[in-house]
Amino acid sequence: MTLRVFLVDDHELVRQGVARVLDAQPDIEVVGEAESLARAVPRIAATRPDVAVLDVRLPDGSGIDLCRTVRSARPELACLMLTAYDDDEAMRSAVLAGAIGYVLKDIRGNNLVDAVRRAATGSSLFPAEATRRIRSTIAPVDDAGLTPRETQILDLIVDGLTNRQIGERLHIAEKTVKNNVTVLLGKLHLERRTQAAVYGARRS
Repeated sequence: MTLRVFLVDDHELVRQGVARVLDAQPDIEVVGEAESLARAVPRIAATRPDVAVLDVRLPDGSGIDLCRTVRSARPELACLMLTAYDDDEAMRSAVLAGAIGYVLKDIRGNNLVDAVRRAATGSSLFPAEATRRIRSTIAPVDDAGLTPRETQILDLIVDGLTNRQIGERLHIAEKTVKNNVTVLLGKLHLERRTQAAVYGARRS
């Protein structure tokens, strides 16, 4: 079975280099490329890749926001973040957005191929040491009066699950999950799902 990969990076030479490395593999096919968030969303929807390799910094937004957007539509899509910066904050945001891994652009070609293959199997590629560093920066907080159901949903948001995935996990409608998320955001005085994920991580 051929592994379908989509590349998003605003540097053409980087995209071409990554595409050459991946296309050289008999079991991997690069099915599309984009240089921006706006162009990537419809193209990823059209090509339906197994893995999306996303640059963290894009000219019209963040690869992390792109990860969240495309996984909301297709929760089974594995998003592998590719960046030139070893940034704990970006890595933490990538975890909360549901990315499968985070690798640096100086990675060797064979290691990138291995990372893409592992991402397709659902294996987390976040380094254990980096995960420990991220957790060490998060202070615990109280539950702010959330109901048991809201707390349960918050924990699943922290795990990177979309509303659809949360609904499947809890055996409730996606619309019910969305309503619960709206209520818990209000209780926590937050505006965005990402903020709720960070808040929830601090409870751990």
